[in-house]
Amino acid sequence: MRAVRATESGGPEVLSLGDLPDPEPGPFEVVIAVAASAVNRADLLQRQGFYPPPRGASDVLGLECSGTIAAVGEGVDRWQVGDEVCALLAGGGYAEQVLVPAGQVMAVPDGVDVVTAAALPEVACTVWSNVFMVAGLQRGETLLVHGGAGGIGTFAIQLARTLGARVLATAGSQEKLDVCRELGADVAIHYREQDYVEVVKDVTDGQGADVVLDNMGAKYLDGNVKALATEGRLVIIGMQGGSKGELDIGTLMTKRAAVIGTTLRARPVEGKSAICASVEEHVWPLVADGSVRPVVHARFPLADAGDAHRLVEEGSHIGKVLLLVDRP
Repeated sequence: MRAVRATESGGPEVLSLGDLPDPEPGPFEVVIAVAASAVNRADLLQRQGFYPPPRGASDVLGLECSGTIAAVGEGVDRWQVGDEVCALLAGGGYAEQVLVPAGQVMAVPDGVDVVTAAALPEVACTVWSNVFMVAGLQRGETLLVHGGAGGIGTFAIQLARTLGARVLATAGSQEKLDVCRELGADVAIHYREQDYVEVVKDVTDGQGADVVLDNMGAKYLDGNVKALATEGRLVIIGMQGGSKGELDIGTLMTKRAAVIGTTLRARPVEGKSAICASVEEHVWPLVADGSVRPVVHARFPLADAGDAHRLVEEGSHIGKVLLLVDRP
């Protein structure tokens, strides 16, 4: 099979398309013939040498994919060869085929084509597990999501709004602010021109946000804690703004609030499988009825993965960037 790998740590130019052996499924595993994958910021970090794959995972980039089942291993009852699926991966998505634990494979939601479905696994599993399973966002509560026009943000806005929460979102341009509003954000905050902490306090009458979904890490830590409501929950899922910050424990205690750091990729198969099952049960019906939709900014051939990485690094995209497998 053909696959994209980083020949060394560095810029997008280190990505190259080469040949690897076709994978063979073991017990409780399947092989997916990949239709498409998607570019995530974790892929950029791995390419740069800052985010190695978990032990035992493929060193091929790609944390999600869609396609059809090509082979099934012993003990797999649900999936049959030819089924259209999408999957959450620990790696390996930038390839013509990928080996996946069967529990991390999900049906393609009704109404979504198999290529576009590649935009769903990582964002759906991240948002559902962190905002709802971990932070417990409830109907009538307020969610603040940073990077509202990105892949995670566009999905979080729609899902939280559909399930009855009030949504505040930050973005860095007028175009992105408009997209956040179109997707259902009640308030869109221009983080380059506005103090998001003050805006959150103003629009919530001083109460703050019940849940904050943050991909910035250290840079936003102090502001996020200040923006929390009493008994609020800050969930940190990224470190684009650094990994070490100063935490005002007094403010945290006064608010009886929680700071939760979490990642999806390094979880054990059992944990990721449980998340995928919950997503299929609770989120896919909302995708199927059109309440929540995947937002795709651009599609690149697999061989042009470097160009896709450049677009994501530039930060002008809205939603997801896909890599399509063109089979001979």
